[in-house]
Parts: sequence; structure tokens; C-alpha cells
Amino acid sequence: METVTVQKYNLNEEQEKKEIVRHYRALLRALKPRLKKGDRELVRTAFEMAADAHKDMRRKSGEPYILHPLAVAQITVEEIGLGVRSAICALLHDTVEDTEVTLEDVEREFGSEIAHIVDGLTKISTVIDSNTSTAQAENFKKILLTLADDPRVILIKLADRMHNMRTLDSMSREKQLKIASETVFIYAPLAHRLGLYIIKSEMEDLAMKYTEQDQYREIARRLKETKRERTRYINEFIKPIKEVLQEEGFQFEIYGRPKSIHSIWNKIKTKGVQFEEVYDLFAIRIILDTPLEKEKADCWKVYSIITDFYHPSPERTRDWLSNPKSNGYEALHVTVMGPNGKWVEVQIRSKRMNDYAEKGVAAHWRYKEGNQSVQESKFEQWFSQIREILNSPDSNTLDFLADFKSNLFTEEIYVYTPKGDLKILPVGSTALDFAYSIHSAVGNKCIGAKVNYKLVPLSHKLRSGDQVEIITSNKQKPSEDWLNFVLTAKAKSKIKDALKEEKRKVAMDGKELLHRKLDHMKASPSQYNINELVQFYKQPSPLDLYYQIAVRNIDLKELKQFHVLGDKLEPPKPVKPQEPVVEEHHKQPSKKDAELIIFGESSDKIAYKLANCCRPIPGDDVFGFITASEGLKIHRTNCPNAAQLLSHYGHRVVKTKWVKNREISFLTGLRIIGMDDVGVIHKITNIISGELKINIAGLTIESREGLFEGLIKVFVHDKDELDELVERLKGLEGIQSVSRLED
Repeated sequence: METVTVQKYNLNEEQEKKEIVRHYRALLRALKPRLKKGDRELVRTAFEMAADAHKDMRRKSGEPYILHPLAVAQITVEEIGLGVRSAICALLHDTVEDTEVTLEDVEREFGSEIAHIVDGLTKISTVIDSNTSTAQAENFKKILLTLADDPRVILIKLADRMHNMRTLDSMSREKQLKIASETVFIYAPLAHRLGLYIIKSEMEDLAMKYTEQDQYREIARRLKETKRERTRYINEFIKPIKEVLQEEGFQFEIYGRPKSIHSIWNKIKTKGVQFEEVYDLFAIRIILDTPLEKEKADCWKVYSIITDFYHPSPERTRDWLSNPKSNGYEALHVTVMGPNGKWVEVQIRSKRMNDYAEKGVAAHWRYKEGNQSVQESKFEQWFSQIREILNSPDSNTLDFLADFKSNLFTEEIYVYTPKGDLKILPVGSTALDFAYSIHSAVGNKCIGAKVNYKLVPLSHKLRSGDQVEIITSNKQKPSEDWLNFVLTAKAKSKIKDALKEEKRKVAMDGKELLHRKLDHMKASPSQYNINELVQFYKQPSPLDLYYQIAVRNIDLKELKQFHVLGDKLEPPKPVKPQEPVVEEHHKQPSKKDAELIIFGESSDKIAYKLANCCRPIPGDDVFGFITASEGLKIHRTNCPNAAQLLSHYGHRVVKTKWVKNREISFLTGLRIIGMDDVGVIHKITNIISGELKINIAGLTIESREGLFEGLIKVFVHDKDELDELVERLKGLEGIQSVSRLED
């Protein structure tokens, strides 16, 4: 066992001091252009305060803890582009929570603004990093609420998370899974929404490195192998464009940039293509050094130069110059047919736009002095939308999070009011979403809309450029089915509020009815009695009980079976309690999946079930998850539901690993696509059952216009057997792709 726990870290005290000073100097260098009179002293005070507070603490890797706040401050300044005050907050971000330093100390030394941000960071980390059993969803909600307060809190928290992701190696496996999933679930979308694209893609890549290790390594390896030919291709593509741009007198940078591993993997999954077929493994970027008033015109000039050499694909041109995204992203994207029949994406932007693309929100503070009215107002508009969602959070946290997340990641459409005012909505929004975006009262009374002067129903999906007029009626009320077609969080929460209000009105009639009955029985309508009835009728709350009585779903005739003792109700005794036990006996024989053993911390043998959503087989990378009703369930780490489970309920994750047990077969599925040729099915079944002796549980094949798609269900013992089967099938002539069924 000794070899496992050996620390890689072995610096002595003298070397440690040098290391700390080196990091501190690097931070000062990064801050140099931003330092005003007296700033250097403030940064030094903050550094000394933090170094002193953390002096006896170490990170999991063994290094002195102060290196973490220094690294976070460095990321805050260099990669997010914030200034001196944010760097001070980053240095102090863990002090109030983990050390003797109090918020009053911080305020006395640095003033209320910095104390306020440090307080926000403390609140976030106490909720996030505490491993208590409160659902993490609640914690995320609190984080998002601090966002409405001061976005710098979130930006510094993103820097903190970025550094944690970069140093995840020293954590235990289940901690890695929990942190990586949390990152993908909430922090990467936040970074995306705040316009920090570089941080977003690095976070996704690092998370994938821990949750989908094999695919990550495979794509990283392939990218490395193809680097030389990629570079050669990029240079060939750029050469003619570069010459013309120089002749025209442009000041510019032009270079190729590989796509992130995560986005390549996404393409492979969603488009069902092989690595070789992902056409945008890289993008060409052209950054112009041009004054604000000429930006747009110059970008279009460059566009026309590129399309003189290469044919553009009209449906893949994105004009974010005329309509920037609401998080500030401006650029012109065009996909053209390059040499050797390859599609290439080219991104054209000015230096200022590039700063926005890389630094996102932080760039907004820096450019505030400039003439940024349109962009500023767009950003403010988005921010106030977020504030609105946050300030009226719905009681169901998981719904709130799901809505918020869908609003974080979606692209936007731009629609206009009859007077020509612009509204930004997520793609897929309906006329009803638009009505709620104007005002909740307009939404509640909406009966239809006119889109570009034509009448449409409430559920009509809007497209960019639509002009929408809402038609209302005082007789209209929100109904349950509205929730099925609205997309925005604001609309959802307002509809739920209205329905609750409606339900409460109806429930009052039920309450009246029940009180009369109780009165008749000489029982009081006390809290105790109402709770007895809520339990007896199996309702979630008294309100639901009253509502069900009012709409006649509950008939109160069972009240006759109750006894009244004093003024208390005593429910009737349950009959035949042995019935459920009989039920259990029927279920007994299906203990098939509990035979394979998964080891927990203490090598106990635990019964478990395999999750249906991802059907793990031995050899897959897995984690155990304790469910409320079905005990331990085993999921693959790349299961479609894993990110949500791990990030919402990290405390329920159990460390698991497979034990070799060749006796049991596991059902799994493969999708095969290939040329529809004579005898192809025979070849496939021959490999599976003839050569590899694997049992086939089901086989369906559909052929269409010369191609076939087959779904095969097979029983395998473990991942090695499945991998061998996949390789053998891929080797058959005419087979285009073989992939494991995700669900």
C-alpha cells in the first residue's frame, strides 16, 4: 500500500518560500498596467493577510494552501480580465470561511465594497463545498442569487473553480466525479452565458477528462497525431487570404485554432460521425486592428475577400455584427469549402470584439467609458432578465435550476414589439413567452398573437425578426397545459404562480366544506385533525386536500369510519396488513442483477441494480448512487443523467469498482450502420454468435436506399468482450459505424 500514498510533493521550507514569492510576483506583473497609486500596497496587505491566515494549511497535493488563492487571483486578472479590487477579493476568498480572519477585519482593511464581495464568496463556498446532505441544487440557487448582487462574485468563483479543475488529480475518484459533474452542470453554462468562452471550453474539457476518460484520451491522441497535417492545411488555406489582406493595408492577425476536445466529442455523438469526418476540428480566426467606427465595414470587406477564394455555405453564415448575442459576443462566422473538399469555419472579428469573446462580462467594465450604448443596453437587458428570474424563485428548486440552465445555454432570437422595440428570447420561445416577457399581466390574459400581421395560437414558435402583437382578454386565465409549451423561466414561474393562486381560491371552497363536515361530527378543524386527514387521503399538503375535496376527487364519506375522541379524530384501523407482504414474495425471484458484487469502502458485499438509462457492464467506468426507493443503482460515469445526479446529490455517491465474475451476462445494445449488401446480416451474425460465441437477444435491421441501420441486443460478460465485438464488426467490409447504444 505504501507506494500509493507517496506524495509527489517534496519541496523544503526554503524552496516553498521561493515558490510563493514567485507566484506573488507573477500576480503583480499581471496587474502592472492596472495599478494606480496605493494599489500595490493594498495587494501586498491582502497577500500578507491571506498568507498569514493560511500559514498552517496545506492543499490535498501537499503544497502550501496560499498557492491556491494566488493562482485564483492570477486567473481572475489574466484570464477573466478583472482588476486590482477583484484580485484582492480572490486572495481573500477563503479567509473568512476557513481561518480566524473575520469580515470586519476585511472591511476595516479594504472597505465595504471588497468586504461585500468576500462575503458573497464565503456564502457561496459554505453552501457549495460543505458535503452535507442538503441537496446541492439549493446551493446552486444561492450562488445564482449572489449573481444578481455583483457579477464579480461569480467571476471570482469561476476562477476558483477553474483552478480546482486544473488541480483535480490529487482528489479521490468520487470527489473528482462530483466536482467535474458540478462544473459541467452549472459552472460551464455560467461561463458560456457570461461570455467567457475560453474558460467554458477548458472547464468542459477538464470535466470530460475525469468523466469520460477513454474518449478524452482517444480524441487527445488523435488531435496530437493529426497536428502536423492540420498545420500544413491551415497554412495552405491562409496563404492567399493573407496576401490580399496585406495588399489592402489591413492590420490583422490570422491563425488556426483547434476546437476543444469536448466540442469534437459532442459532434461525434450528436452527428453520429467518426473523428475523421468532423470537419471543424479547427477554426480560422482573423482579428482586425481597426477603429470602432470602421469595425463592421472592415469585417464585411474581409468576408468578401475570403469568399473570392472559397465558396461559402449560405446556411452556415452567422452575422453577430448586426445582432450581437446578449452576452456581448460579436463576430462574423462563415463556413467555406477549402482545398481538398474540406469545410472550414472562419471567424472574423475586431480586437475589441475579440476581447469581449475572451473576457466576456469583465470586458464590459473596461469598455464602459467607450461608446458602448447598444452593447451595454443589451447586456443590461440580459442581466435584468436574470435578476428577475432570481428574485422570484419558484419553490421547486430543481425546476428553477432546469429552467435557469436552459436559459443559460440556448442561443437567442430577436423579436420586435409593434412599436419596433427589440426583445431577446431563447430559441424555441413561443408567442406566450413573448407575452410574459412584456409583463406578467399581459401573459396571464393572452389569448393569441399576431406575428407579422397574421393570427397565430399561443404555442406558435417565434423566429428571429418576427414582429409580434399580443391579443389579450380579461376573461382569460392561465391553464396547466401552458406549461407544456412555454420555454422561458419567467413565463414558467409566472404561470405556476397564477395556477397556485387559482388553486388556492378553489381550495377555499373545499376548506369550507370540510370544516362544515367536521363541525357536524363535533370534531375541531385543528392542525392535528387536518394533518390526520392529509395522511389518510395521502395528499402532499392541506392545500391539496382542500383542492381535491372542492373538485370532488375526494368524497368525504370515509369520515364516517373515523372516531372522535374529545375533539380529536382517530383514523380507522387499516385492514389486512398482510397483503403487501404477499406482494413482496412475487418480486423475490427477480434478483438477477444483485448477483454481481460491487465493492464499497469496506469491501462489504452490497446488493444493487443496474441503471436502465445507461446499462453498465463490467469494465465500464461506473459510480454507485443511492436512490430513495430502489437502493443502490450503478450508472456509467458518461451516462446522460450522470452530470445531474452527481451535481445535485453528490452526497449520495458511493465508490464502486467491478470484480471479475465471468458467470453473469449483461444485456447491452449496438447500433450498426453500413451499405445494404447481400449477405451482410449473415456476416454480422456469424461474427457475433459463430466466432465470438456471444448470445444475441434481439436484432432489428431496417434498410433504406442502399443503407441499412441495425440495432443488435447482445449478452456480454464485460467491456473487453464488447470492445472486441465492436472492433470485429468495424472490420467488416461496407460497415460505416458501430456504436454502443447510450440508452
